[in-house]
Amino acid sequence: MQEKFVKKGRIFFKIGPEQHDLIALVKMKPGKFWHPDIKMWSLPETPVNRAWAGLPQTTAAPPVEQHTDAQPVTDGAPRPQIPVQNIQPQQHSPETVAALERGRIYYRIDIARIERRAAIKRIEGCEWHPERKAWSVPDTPENWEKIKAIHRMPPPESQPTGTTSARMSVRPHPQNPHLLCLDLPLALIKEYLKTVKNIHGRRWDQRWMWWELPYTRLTLRFLRKYFDGVLRWDFVPDENVPERLEGEEASPAQPWQPQQSKPARYEAAVTALEQCLLLKRYSWRTVKSYKNSLRNFIRFYDDTKPSELTRKQINDYIHHLIKEHRITESYQNQICCALKMFYCEVVNQAEKVEGLVQAKKPQKIPQVLTEGEVTRLLKAVDNLKHRCILTMIYSAGLRLGEVTKLKLTDLQFEQHRIFVRDAKGKKDRCTILAQKAESLLKEYLALYQPVHWLFEGADGGQYSDRSVQAIFTAAKEQSRINPLATTHTLRHSFATHLLEKGMDLRNIQELLGHESSKTTEIYTHITKKSWEKLKSPLDDLEL
Repeated sequence: MQEKFVKKGRIFFKIGPEQHDLIALVKMKPGKFWHPDIKMWSLPETPVNRAWAGLPQTTAAPPVEQHTDAQPVTDGAPRPQIPVQNIQPQQHSPETVAALERGRIYYRIDIARIERRAAIKRIEGCEWHPERKAWSVPDTPENWEKIKAIHRMPPPESQPTGTTSARMSVRPHPQNPHLLCLDLPLALIKEYLKTVKNIHGRRWDQRWMWWELPYTRLTLRFLRKYFDGVLRWDFVPDENVPERLEGEEASPAQPWQPQQSKPARYEAAVTALEQCLLLKRYSWRTVKSYKNSLRNFIRFYDDTKPSELTRKQINDYIHHLIKEHRITESYQNQICCALKMFYCEVVNQAEKVEGLVQAKKPQKIPQVLTEGEVTRLLKAVDNLKHRCILTMIYSAGLRLGEVTKLKLTDLQFEQHRIFVRDAKGKKDRCTILAQKAESLLKEYLALYQPVHWLFEGADGGQYSDRSVQAIFTAAKEQSRINPLATTHTLRHSFATHLLEKGMDLRNIQELLGHESSKTTEIYTHITKKSWEKLKSPLDDLEL
């Protein structure tokens, strides 16, 4: 300890940030408190704490509030002079404070004194005042005697130095009644830190050196499931807390709102194209890409109206992008489709884009993971929800947008299948629900209890595609599988592994939702089926 002193019944001391073991030991002591304003820790001034801090023992008894020894108020007797101490809301002090106001006795109890809180709760008429952070009981002679008895309860014995029975503790947040505070000792960080980070809505408070958790039923279920035996409850949790905090109710996915970009000079042409696409019921992704392609084209010829541009100017623009910006074949075809839609459907000038050159797409073989790589990938995910998401993608061959759109009603456990609604091309289909995925889903549903969507985001709405991609990237880096793999690689791996196990190509086409069998036939080029029978002619040469 670099500095220590006693003030107002508390021992203040400073610990260097490099003394991790000492900080962990202080966190396990009852009544500890971190003062961010002076960068010091404090403990109640007791003989045990004085000996632990290396301070000399005092001969006098520890000071007690004067009002605890006052005589109870009786009818006709003068009211004793009790120093009323204002208990300001939104403040927390570990010191015991008592006050008399409006016929009630207000008594503040140290957050670590569980036995005192249990004793005061047994007094008839006891109430908790969250704005004062104090308990109150009616002002009667009997209650004064009970308060004095509670105040004289001996403090709990401190945990001896060097003990290995470290435990986490959870208690209400001193300033926000909708949050909980979780103390994680240093001895348990290595074993439980990853699990704590998987709690929904958790946040580390650097100022107070604790984890803030939402005071919800989901958090209570999580704590009881994963920390049973190592968690000490410093309060009696209320089972009537909401499933989610206010403002996190589940709701249908909000309609897509395109990002506002700088409008072009003839932005009316882009607006007209958007109206045409929406009337044709194109997906929002197609609308977004077509609008961006047309807007960039208009800006290239900013001084000329789009309806006055010629076929040569269209070809010159595409040639410029290929030569200067080296755009891909897919992007070139996207630009051509956007221009065709605009000139054919909006301005009725189909002759300008008739026979517009489409780039030939390269025949690329998709990336596929081996079964061992898939196993390592799924085992690398500790979070139950995240593992369910990746497991569903691989076990059912789902696209990224399909797994985030799954609803609770789409799971058909009795038929062991999943109903995929409004997939690519606005087509519905059914795919398989694996037995291992089914058992994992039941565990997830029992813990998280989603309301509308199968996988809900932080606000209770639909889980975002970006979040799924971030989950896959983190798992890929930790499992050290193929670095070129993406979330869609799990879908390719699903089809390839089914083909290697002998499933008919037609059935795989139905499970994937392909309109043409030629799309499914690409997996025949990467499967290892019958490769054992192949033999290079070089092996027959006598070299």
